[in-house]
Amino acid sequence: MTKTISKIGNSQGIIFDAALMDLARVKVGDQMTVTVHEGGSIVLTPVRPVLDRAKAGAMAKQLIRKNAALFKRLS
Repeated sequence: MTKTISKIGNSQGIIFDAALMDLARVKVGDQMTVTVHEGGSIVLTPVRPVLDRAKAGAMAKQLIRKNAALFKRLS
């Protein structure tokens, strides 16, 4: 896929269309890590939030409580 650098206000940028955003699973406002490699390659990597053990456990308990009847029928 080829994109063109465009003038955006006093800056320059690349416009990502909706299909590209969907493929990369990113949305407006997401943070990206920018890495510039030797030779000029630029790599954009989405910063994905990491759940700590306590938060993951709390979310799992909430999911189980919310869907208790469904889980009971499935067992």
